[in-house]
Amino acid sequence: MNLNEKVIAITGGARGLGFAMARHLGARGARLALLDTRQEALDAAVARLAEQGIAASGFVVDVSNEASVVAGFAAIADELGPVSGCVNNAGITDDAMLVKVKEGRVEKRMSLAAWQRGLDVNLTGAFLCGREAATHMIEAGEGGVIVNISSISKAGNMGQSNYAAAKAGLHALTVTWAKELARYAIRTATVAPGFVATEMTAAMRPDMLERIEQSVPLNRLGEPDHIAQSVAFAFDNDYFTGRIIECDGGLRL
Repeated sequence: MNLNEKVIAITGGARGLGFAMARHLGARGARLALLDTRQEALDAAVARLAEQGIAASGFVVDVSNEASVVAGFAAIADELGPVSGCVNNAGITDDAMLVKVKEGRVEKRMSLAAWQRGLDVNLTGAFLCGREAATHMIEAGEGGVIVNISSISKAGNMGQSNYAAAKAGLHALTVTWAKELARYAIRTATVAPGFVATEMTAAMRPDMLERIEQSVPLNRLGEPDHIAQSVAFAFDNDYFTGRIIECDGGLRL
């Protein structure tokens, strides 16, 4: 896909990996629709991109809420035109062990509320945004690309039953949509980052961060732009669909 003047929606686009993707795709001429939950964060992100000569608009959307997603994509179409690309990047962590045991007794369990929050944002949010993006792409008759941002945790990770299940489910969506949507010239991809230098990792204890870095074969964290480059590849390669790009420095959990 030639990104010039194409409308690309990025959920969780106001900060972190989403902002890095926006900056990378915007530098190549994409017209950006940033979706996030806070207007202040969106305003700041749009202003930072404008300083770099990148056109972006912000839309307050709760990806876990169907009405909010439908209204958000309608607003994008009204302001910018129908989307040609959608990057489902929005996500949260709400970590807990399935059960916490002391002296043979279960003292604590992952709550149903924590399980549901993780799936609502990380999996249902991608389903809702992917469905709306596909609808707009099909009705515009020009095809497009949908990229789901998974995680190295998709293979399973201690303390992340909700997150790991959702991130594994994202790739299942990618494969399913590739089969269903190819007839409409819509391609799909999954990008699965490993540990990346973001605000979240910067807040970790230095000793924990050092252990993580030492566990990565490349002996360092990834940078947000590494993930943005992987997303750009999915847009660039017109024969790439239904597959996963694992950008994790060679790490296996």
